[in-house]
Amino acid sequence: MPRRLLPTLVALVLGLAGLAVGLGYLHRIFAAEREDARASLRSRREALEQYARASLGQALREGLEAARGTLAAAKEDPLVATPGLYLREQGEQVLPRLARFDTAGDAIAKDRYARLRAGTEVADEDEGPWKERLERMALVEQALKAKDRRATLLSLMALLEHRARFVLASTRDVPSLLVVLEDVAARGDVVPDLMRGLVRDGLLDGQGGGRLEGLQRLLLLKRSRFTPEDFGFLRAKVVALSQRVGVPVADFEARANELAATPLSLPEAVLEPVLTRSGWYLEPLQGGDVRGLAVDLPGLLTGLTREMRERGLLEADGRVALPGDAPVLTLASLPVAVVSSAWARGEDALESRYRLKTWMLALCAALALVIAALSFVAQHRKYRFLELKSDFVATVSHELRTPLASIRLLAETLEWRVAEGADAKDYPARIIREADGLGFLVENLLSFNRIDKGRWVPKLAPVRLDELVSHLRRDLESGAPVPVELTADVDARELNADAQLLRLLLANLARNACAYNTRSPVRLHVQTLSGGRVHFTDNGTGIPTAEWERVFGEFYRLSGRDGREVPGSGLGLALCRKIARLHGGTLRVASSSPEGTTFELTLPEYRPEARSIA
Repeated sequence: MPRRLLPTLVALVLGLAGLAVGLGYLHRIFAAEREDARASLRSRREALEQYARASLGQALREGLEAARGTLAAAKEDPLVATPGLYLREQGEQVLPRLARFDTAGDAIAKDRYARLRAGTEVADEDEGPWKERLERMALVEQALKAKDRRATLLSLMALLEHRARFVLASTRDVPSLLVVLEDVAARGDVVPDLMRGLVRDGLLDGQGGGRLEGLQRLLLLKRSRFTPEDFGFLRAKVVALSQRVGVPVADFEARANELAATPLSLPEAVLEPVLTRSGWYLEPLQGGDVRGLAVDLPGLLTGLTREMRERGLLEADGRVALPGDAPVLTLASLPVAVVSSAWARGEDALESRYRLKTWMLALCAALALVIAALSFVAQHRKYRFLELKSDFVATVSHELRTPLASIRLLAETLEWRVAEGADAKDYPARIIREADGLGFLVENLLSFNRIDKGRWVPKLAPVRLDELVSHLRRDLESGAPVPVELTADVDARELNADAQLLRLLLANLARNACAYNTRSPVRLHVQTLSGGRVHFTDNGTGIPTAEWERVFGEFYRLSGRDGREVPGSGLGLALCRKIARLHGGTLRVASSSPEGTTFELTLPEYRPEARSIA
């Protein structure tokens, strides 16, 4: 048989190998499709992130560009408000403005103001400009006392001209100018525009040298020359003077209050536009200078998210974020992330499709293996069936030939003895026994074929088991090849069965017990139990435990003790089990040993009440 199965096995192996190659190629195609879909999803995500990065960068640049004019004005004018602006020049923070005061000296300006107001301020011999300034201040004071408006104006202009020509220390210049303007405001009738310029806006020096700043701007510009005490004192005086002459002081007070104690903690080296997580956008200028703009980073991201949703670029739950914890981010490579459940759903959908396709491939492979195995088993069973068929034909031919030869020999011998007048009393009985054996074999074959093809419909009727045992005893007395002792422990119980089939079942069990037995006599015992069970026990050679189920297979025959050949067709026990199942019952080996075997037959009992109801 292995040689017969070799071509089938080779064909199956080659077919499975080809199928494996095809399935592997399909799996690679599915994997490539998944990667392509992932790449497409990743590309769309990267495109959205690039769009968000460009939009965010454009918003930052436009915001800083819009503040360019304010930055330029605030650099020159200390009264200009600089909300959220940053400027660093030559390594020093210009904006936001810092409260840089002189912390090393005493309140020089405050003391000088007191001396100027008391008239006790004097100049040393080497302080020529300061001495001249004091003289011009005295002229203004004299004109004011004389209430000479023209003289007051001329002396004041001379003082201003001297201020333009000579730059004095701020601790002298500011208090002296403050004292003069306070006196003018208190005693003189000066042109309002002139006072406004001197207190706040400033004046052109008239000599092309620049601009003379007003007191408000001058105090803010020169704040680093004063101690905190001086600055606070002069600030209060300037506010009082401004209010007296009707000059606004709100912006002056606001700028003074905005002075920061410490510089902002921002990157020292800014080589390209950057964004800090603390909320500043910075751009480098020439010479290492830096300008910047305070930004509401969460607000920008929220606005960008809203815009992308309105454009249909984001799902309702999508948002733009800046992941990571780096404190400084370069604008060109902002780590913008577009967070959306669409990505997770897309990935899940891809994985689901890929898993489904993979499972389909695995299922195809499993089916192919099952089909191959079934094909191999079917081919094996086919050849096995052919062998069994061949063996069966040979066995049946032998079984038929043996009684036929015996019948012929006995008949010839009987004819010869009758012709010679010799004694031949036992020959007819022997001929009948052989014919019965031949008939039993044919009946087995016909019954097995009819039951196997489903053409035998049992004629169910109440059958008494003791009657079946009586029939079996008569059959064994007339046709058993060896002495048989049959005992029974049965009651008057009735089974709902086909009497002919049950008689054939018991006969096969009995003949099988006789065939596989080396004892004399052969002892058989039939016993009824509860639940429609019947035990059939013999004293034969026994059945190995591993063979308890196989003995009921078609054409299966056990070897006798010591390997001797046992006559038979291999259909007896198979036919017995088919008869039991045809009745809705069972037949099994209940126990077996070298001392004998017990078969347990279970059949439905006959119930008269069920028949009457029907």
